[in-house]
Parts: sequence; C-alpha cells; structure tokens
Amino acid sequence: MADTRPIIVIKKKGGHGGHHGGAWKVAYADFVTAMMALFIVLWLLNSSKQVQEAVGGYFKDPTGSSKKVGSNMAGAGENFILTKDNMPKLKEQLQKTLRQVTNFDKLKNQIEMTVTAEGLRIELLESATGTFFESGSAHPSTAGQDLLTALAEELGQLPNRVTIEGHTDAKPYSNEGDYSNWELSSDRANAARRLMQQHGLRADQVSQIRGYADQKLRTPTDPLEPANRRITLIVQYLAPPEEEPLEPEKESSNKPSAGHAEEPEKK
Repeated sequence: MADTRPIIVIKKKGGHGGHHGGAWKVAYADFVTAMMALFIVLWLLNSSKQVQEAVGGYFKDPTGSSKKVGSNMAGAGENFILTKDNMPKLKEQLQKTLRQVTNFDKLKNQIEMTVTAEGLRIELLESATGTFFESGSAHPSTAGQDLLTALAEELGQLPNRVTIEGHTDAKPYSNEGDYSNWELSSDRANAARRLMQQHGLRADQVSQIRGYADQKLRTPTDPLEPANRRITLIVQYLAPPEEEPLEPEKESSNKPSAGHAEEPEKK
C-alpha cells in the first residue's frame, strides 16, 4: 500500500503589516529642527550688522548680566567693557574696522587715535579741500558719513559714554551775518551726533556736544593749518562704582547713656 502524506494548507490572513513603532517621529523632529536652523541662518545673513551682533551677544551672555551686548572687541567670546587697562585694545579694533571703509588709504593720514587721561580720543582732521565736511558747511561729505557710520556701529556696542567736539581754524567764517566759527563748530559736532545715532550710537550715550571754534587749535603755531578743523570723539572711561559708606554701628538701646549711672535692680 502506497505511503500517503497529509496535505497541509496554510492560509495567510490579509490586512496591514505590523506596527512600525515611533522611530519615524524622531527622524521627522530632527528634520524640522534642521530646517528651522537653516532658516534662522538665512535670516541672519540678510539682517543688519547690529541685529547679527545682538543675536550673537545673546548666545554669549543669555542671562543679560553683561553691560555689553554682541561685542567682538574682546575676542574669544568675552564681553568687552572699556577701562584704562584695555583702551589700547579698543583702539586696535577700531583701526581694524576703519580699514574696511571705502577709500581708507586716502583717509588714513586724516585719522588719529590717542589714549588720553579722559579716554580714547579719535580725531578726524580736515584737509585743504575738505575731507569729512563740505567746505564751510556742517553737512558731512560721503567720506565723513562712511567713517562716522563705521565708528557708530562699533562704539554703540559699548556701555561707555561719548563726547563729540567741533573745532575750526582761525580763519573767520566768510558768510555775512551772525553765523561764525562758533556756530560752525557746534553744528558740525551736532551733525556728527545725529548721523552716529542713526547708525548704532544710543540716544543716551552722548554725554556732551562741544563747539570750540578756534579756541583749541591743534597746531597753535599755524592757526590756519587745515588740520585745526576737525571733529573729535572722546570715548570716556567708565566711572568706578561708588562705594557705599559704612554705617556706624548703632549703640545698643540697653546701654546706659554717658553721665547716667545704671540704677541697681531692686529685689
């Protein structure tokens, strides 16, 4: 008799596959995060320099404990506060910034920076043809606007206050009327202030506007020297914090006053 084997029929059930888990959610979240970071970077690349520095300052100092936001002056991600010790560092940083200004090679002999007892003195010296202001006018030239804008973007990041001075040479102002070298020097200092406050200098950062006319000549031996006509910016040192006076120790109320003997306790 032939050997017969049982026939086994396997029926497959239709339907969906098994559960895939939640791994796809993690991958999707990573993708969304990467896209968000990309859009933030693209936005920053098209933002102004001031916005970029402010955002950078937040990541350097998220708690906002520093007085300076978004500075690149100290290097290595440190926050920069101008004191007598690091004033040369500011001078070096500003010189580096000004080298990027258009036609700086033609202007470099008209810009001088000196560390003084009052702070960093930045002098913009006029030439015979007028470098930073139109001749006899308080309107900044294109070169003056570019230079003042670059300085404002850097100085506006500091907590230090700024004084702006205007100076003329000894040649009397040619126009008739009451307008003189006094008005011209003051108007030029004010024009520099307005321009700088439009490009980064804070409204409360300018402490004084001074117009000296020809009373503080840079070259007293040559009163008509064009370099006597100048705008001076003084970046002041931060005032040291005032120490609170120590309060005298209060005498105990139980202590007898002078000249009065303490009465013996009655029993």
